[in-house]
Amino acid sequence: MIKREAETELRKLAGQFKAVAVVGPRQSGKTTLARYVFPDKPYVNLENPDTRQFASEDPRGFLDQFPDGALLDEAQRVPTLFSYLQQRLDEDPVPGKFIITGSNNFLLQESITQSLAGRIAYLYLLPFAASELQNKLTDDANAFIFKGGYPPIYDQPVEVGKWYSNYIKTYVERDVRQIKNLTNLATFERFIKLCAGRTAQLLNMNNLAIETGVDQKTIQSWLGVLESSFIIFRLQPHHINFNKRVVKMPKLYFYDTGLLCSLLGIQSKEQLLYYPLAGSIFENMILTEMVKYQQNHQLNAKLYFWRDSAGHEVDVIIDNGTNLFPVEIKSGKTITSEYFKALEYWKKISGTKQGAVVFAGDKSQNRSNGITILPWNNTDVLWQLCTDSLPK
Repeated sequence: MIKREAETELRKLAGQFKAVAVVGPRQSGKTTLARYVFPDKPYVNLENPDTRQFASEDPRGFLDQFPDGALLDEAQRVPTLFSYLQQRLDEDPVPGKFIITGSNNFLLQESITQSLAGRIAYLYLLPFAASELQNKLTDDANAFIFKGGYPPIYDQPVEVGKWYSNYIKTYVERDVRQIKNLTNLATFERFIKLCAGRTAQLLNMNNLAIETGVDQKTIQSWLGVLESSFIIFRLQPHHINFNKRVVKMPKLYFYDTGLLCSLLGIQSKEQLLYYPLAGSIFENMILTEMVKYQQNHQLNAKLYFWRDSAGHEVDVIIDNGTNLFPVEIKSGKTITSEYFKALEYWKKISGTKQGAVVFAGDKSQNRSNGITILPWNNTDVLWQLCTDSLPK
């Protein structure tokens, strides 16, 4: 088993809260991690029809089987169970009795909010980060981008393209229908592919609605479906304007670049060398790596981008509550003066002294202008740089 960085946080949360929900996309390793950390807890898979029927029809009898707690997999499948689980948790002060996993954040949060608020902690587990795969990675960023981070691709002898095409098919036909009663799955699949073509770009829902052939309200609803099942996320613009008009639309990103490449029809890592959206896909990968580190270590800092109406833009702003740390993402392997223009502009208008550039090369540098250059597979250093940049 490949060691997960989130393991430490999962153990901490289980020692402090009565229950822990491990949430993330299907096949991200939630069950594997939970069973590894809690090998003595009984494991119950609520995807099993017989088990689900028992839990739905007789929740008290079902929970009576587990006086010392259990690991409940895909718990969102039995939402009525949470009300009965609440009573068990209130009656017993022992922390970490129940570990709940789920791949549908919308349905799971809806159940937890109604019954277990204040009694449960969340841990979001995304596919492998590059830092978790060091022994399985080369220095080729495109190889990691194409393969993505889903554990089965590294654990099993599977063809990457076929695995992702089946993942998409299963996701649309199974998970989406749990949230929305879609009548035209082909239109929804077209919608996902159109989203893929907009990765790392401003999200214009009106244009997306026109191309998909549905109304804007439907697009908003479908984006919510993709977000709640950990396919996409939206990066919000930072509100600070420095007396300039700033863009208010979010940018769209995918949680996994392997899935993104499959949706775009990319069939090999070599194809990325000439693909028109290669720069946007690389940016997607770096931002997702930052999000993975943030979630794996339960960091409170928030991520934004900044862009004004004149086109000046900083790819990522790390906001830790007391200062703003700018990050530029460049898909080239050769450092040029162009890499620093956005950061120098940001430093000038914001008074910031430091920043970072993440690129596709393999060397780190500390420049005299306060800018640190980092290779694509070393983004975890960004969080330390952000802390180091705090006013002393």
